[in-house]
Amino acid sequence: MKIGFMLIIAFILDLIFKDPKNIPHPVVYIGKTIKYGEIFLRKIFRKGAVAETIAGVILTLFVVIISFIIPYIVLSIFYSIHMVLGIIVEVFLCFQILALGSLKEAAMKVYGELYTGNIENAKEKLSHIVGRDTANMNEKDVVKATVESVSENTNDGVVAPLFYMIIGGASFGMLYKAVNTLDSMIGYKNKKYEYFGKVAARLDDVLNIIPARITGFLYVAAAFLSGFNYKNAYKILLRDRWNHSSPNSGYPESAAAGALDIQLGGPASYFGEMVDKQYIGDDTKEPNMEDIPKVCMLMTIVSVLALVLLILAKFAILTIVNHGI
Repeated sequence: MKIGFMLIIAFILDLIFKDPKNIPHPVVYIGKTIKYGEIFLRKIFRKGAVAETIAGVILTLFVVIISFIIPYIVLSIFYSIHMVLGIIVEVFLCFQILALGSLKEAAMKVYGELYTGNIENAKEKLSHIVGRDTANMNEKDVVKATVESVSENTNDGVVAPLFYMIIGGASFGMLYKAVNTLDSMIGYKNKKYEYFGKVAARLDDVLNIIPARITGFLYVAAAFLSGFNYKNAYKILLRDRWNHSSPNSGYPESAAAGALDIQLGGPASYFGEMVDKQYIGDDTKEPNMEDIPKVCMLMTIVSVLALVLLILAKFAILTIVNHGI
């Protein structure tokens, strides 16, 4: 169970060091590859459904393949030199793939600005973690957007990476991050990316099918353990999990909304266009700034539960395979 040990160390490192600014992050390079790859391919392929779809497929395959192959080769080299050296490098990569510490830090920065009454700074901090327009938001909108971002990214930034790393180590984890980054950059359902980002968005949906559902139900468990409304979390999860444009994001968001007794979703502006989104949860109480540290606590509990659950599942599977139990 070497990978389980490595993930525990990586998880602890993420909580302590979060996202060190002086260390190059692989996702930054994945993002640059996507950005410049898009520019290059749009010059070659004409506009139109077929051409843009083909260009999007080429970019998606290229980014995903190199994001898997490069860490695989690097790890193979270091493991061939010495096992301990390989473990150190893989732990470091796993640490960079996880985002619990940085997600919590970013959300709490929004909370800090709201706490001091600086709504403009809060909106500026929020713009770093959401894709929607924040300029015209009020405090309630800021809180809702922060809770939505934290709950959704509990899966994208923690549970799903853990799920794929427990299966195939850092190389699989980096493959997932590549797909997730592609989706966040070109997976929008707008005129510009309707065809170009279609394959990336669908691939992200497929990879998140299992992790997102694990995350949603772990939010119910976390609500129970932390004294929040776990019965409502379960109720809203079952009722509103499809009230999201994503087939996966509705699971953690609906469970979080139920646990906090607030309503998420609703119309939101993206790139100057108002999107009519369905509501998630009941309008039982007004969202307020204290819901941000609450959802951060839920996210942390969910992450710990996911780590333990996935390690135990891997151990059980290996035991069955090795001993024929």
